[in-house]
Amino acid sequence: MAELERVYTIPLGKSYDYTRVRRARTAVKMIRSFLARHMKAGEDDVRVSMGINELVWARGIQKPPRKIKIRAVKDAGRVLAFLMDEKAGEVKEEKKGGKKAPEAGKKPEAAPKEGEEPAAKKEEPKKEAPAEQKKEPAVAPGKPEKKGEVKKG
Repeated sequence: MAELERVYTIPLGKSYDYTRVRRARTAVKMIRSFLARHMKAGEDDVRVSMGINELVWARGIQKPPRKIKIRAVKDAGRVLAFLMDEKAGEVKEEKKGGKKAPEAGKKPEAAPKEGEEPAAKKEEPKKEAPAEQKKEPAVAPGKPEKKGEVKKG
């Protein structure tokens, strides 16, 4: 069971004191430090949910929200932060420098129909240019090739 559960409205307006390309990153750091201070835990023990992160980054790096309302749960020394309507099981554990999860918006490849090979195995034959065919330099017609020389033809 949860040791401590609280609802906070965290002001993030001070993130606008930073340069535009650092604001969203700074806002996430401000959320972590706020929760560490108010829940009496170390900043390394604070976990922010994907929902909070997506809300902060929703309008891009330059325009994070001015304030955010969250629900913080402290259990066995760790603090988990969620949006008000978010469930507790949606916090992902990510290691720094790890691989990113695949994007949810991408469509999976369609299954091959009967008698067809899978898309990954299909290979089109490569068309090679004949060796005797010479490539001409790309010069627009009517334009001189060299200074002072006009192409006739």
